[in-house]
Amino acid sequence: MIKGSLVALVTPMDADGAIQWDALDRLVDWHIAEGTDGIVAVGTTGESATLDLDEHIAVIKRVVDRACGRIPVIAGTGANSTAEAIELTEKSAAIGADAALIVTPYYNKPPQEGLFRHYKAIAEAVDLPIIAYNVPGRTGVDMLPATVARLAQVPNIVGVKEAKGEMARVRELLALGLGPTFALYSGDDATARESILLGFHGDISVTANVAPEAMHQMCAAALAGDSARAAELDAPLQALHRDLFVEPNPLPVKWALARMGRIGEGLRLPLVPLATSCESTVTAALAEAGIQI
Repeated sequence: MIKGSLVALVTPMDADGAIQWDALDRLVDWHIAEGTDGIVAVGTTGESATLDLDEHIAVIKRVVDRACGRIPVIAGTGANSTAEAIELTEKSAAIGADAALIVTPYYNKPPQEGLFRHYKAIAEAVDLPIIAYNVPGRTGVDMLPATVARLAQVPNIVGVKEAKGEMARVRELLALGLGPTFALYSGDDATARESILLGFHGDISVTANVAPEAMHQMCAAALAGDSARAAELDAPLQALHRDLFVEPNPLPVKWALARMGRIGEGLRLPLVPLATSCESTVTAALAEAGIQI
């Protein structure tokens, strides 16, 4: 089981939308040096929706190759087509990913039975550990705890990332008693500390893109049960947890990384650059966390 701070890595791009391979290499090296516990490559923060299949797999392979076993790499392989998700997961397994993070199908809004069968079909088709990902605010579908409990009984399904952002949901998942081998990850930085202190195993984090060492230390303190130290470390990050979502993710975090000199300015339509009116908000959040741009 991978524990701690797992970065939901951005995909660096030039102004024309071309992938910045050198910048991607540097991000991987930086996260390893800063103590990040795992990298999610081409998850939703990595703009998976705008990369074609070949690009998608190429970015995952580049991260796997650059990490070279120094840090676990989790491939984002979600799709609203079960067949496409299986293909992405198969290809990710073949290039050496350690696990797959699979977001719930978006737009088509399957019922709970459809969600169960979607993940079960992928798990049965591919021999790779699978982490389900629930983010109803982006997908339009909410995977309920009862469905997570069913999925936990399926071989290869080893965890869930829960990003509803509600502590009531965190407590519901913990109350299922899924056991020590089924991983529970926060997908909401603002509630990650409290979730880990209650029994979650880590945080798949947007904030870690800009504050990797601080997020690693905070998660480590929470995993150790040191609530006072975790709170102390988390306090300067609270504005980032909030304001990196002042516009839809990943607009603010990519703007911040560009100002930090770590990536270029690129996004792909329909995403557009961070609104000028939001720049001071993100700048202030970075400053509160001790990050100068």
